[in-house]
Amino acid sequence: MRLLTSVLTVCSLFTTSVLGQTVQSQPPRDAIYDKITLEERQIVPYDHIREADVFWAKRIWRVIDTREKMNLSFKYQKQFLVNILRDHAIEGSITVYDPINDQFTKPLTPEEVAKIGVGEPDTIRVIDPVTLEEKVEVTKPEFDPQKVTKFRLKEDWVFDEETSTLVVRILGVAPVMEDYSSDGSYRGDKVLFWAYYPELRPVLAKYQVFNNQNDAVTTSWEDIFEMRYFSSYIYKESNVHDRRVQDYVTGVDALIESDNIKNKIFLFEHDLWNY
Repeated sequence: MRLLTSVLTVCSLFTTSVLGQTVQSQPPRDAIYDKITLEERQIVPYDHIREADVFWAKRIWRVIDTREKMNLSFKYQKQFLVNILRDHAIEGSITVYDPINDQFTKPLTPEEVAKIGVGEPDTIRVIDPVTLEEKVEVTKPEFDPQKVTKFRLKEDWVFDEETSTLVVRILGVAPVMEDYSSDGSYRGDKVLFWAYYPELRPVLAKYQVFNNQNDAVTTSWEDIFEMRYFSSYIYKESNVHDRRVQDYVTGVDALIESDNIKNKIFLFEHDLWNY
């Protein structure tokens, strides 16, 4: 009798009777256990760095190509990274900035963000299947996250004398969409907007990324960036001419130059120590 009462009590939590019909009060759990890690996760604050402790610093801009095998997480169908940034910017929970200037000086309004990457409304002629009359319909284009194939990162590399460590801090994230003309020819990359990464960290920590190795390990977007679990190449370093790599070398030479810049940072840290 006691067992039957317990079963009925549990069942009553999931179903209610409405006009003689039994319906579910909440959808069934799509797992065998409750996943609460993301809900309770808090970001780890960065250590404070004093200017007096900065022995060396270098600013780097890099590109993450989502078509590379190691970057397949950025194509996660259930939750595209660009949709996270765009949705929160439209609802006003984060601020994004003008794509032309990566100094975070010109914020965009939610209305401006909603129009970015969408395109202009178009008209098409259709035939009514009933009356066979031709009529004109206005199509409203929607944002397609599949067209975002790259992300740009702006980051600072700093050697902290207090901890004797080389520290990297991401400053900005920018989704990049391939731009095509009306005849289908490729015109180049189009930066949608810049987002200030330190403001994004609490938001990205709440969204799960697919873990290809183990479904039980909950990985967030903040983990992806902080653990630097992505493949990228450098397209610009701070220089007196403010030039990008592609402004003075092209093709394979540009990739070699990108590796040279990365290797210079590695050798700088390596040469600070005696073995």
